[in-house]
Amino acid sequence: MSGRLQAEIKQTRPFSSLEEEVVLNLQRTADALLRGEAALLKTVDLSPAQYNVLRILRGARPDGLKCREIGGRMVTRDPDVTRLLDRMEKRGLIGRERQSRDRRVVETRITAAGLKLLKSLDAPITALNRQLLAHMDRPSLEILNGLLEKAREGSP
Repeated sequence: MSGRLQAEIKQTRPFSSLEEEVVLNLQRTADALLRGEAALLKTVDLSPAQYNVLRILRGARPDGLKCREIGGRMVTRDPDVTRLLDRMEKRGLIGRERQSRDRRVVETRITAAGLKLLKSLDAPITALNRQLLAHMDRPSLEILNGLLEKAREGSP
């Protein structure tokens, strides 16, 4: 069963464990699948993290979210969500507002411009995801999805 990843990355020595091979396989697969998304997002000057924030905020509508809540919902962790939000606010994709009852709390919401940009990406992203996984049937995708969720159970 092993050997394909080893050949792809031109590794001559065997992996030190099956777990190492699986983790490297996951990383290699994630990179391969995300390259297309990153290229598509680049056409609208958006990073994958910014796209993720827009999707999170669209899902939270009409309520806003605190920075920490956004960070906790992100698919991939970003060490500096505040600066990410700063850049998005400058582009007019999000808006932030201090709460009147607690001035320390800042709520972030998606703007009309952010919604419009996100809507323009919905169909192309869906098509890309379908294209990337078109070679897999539904039962295989369901099994893979379950295995990936199970794999994350062991992470901190």
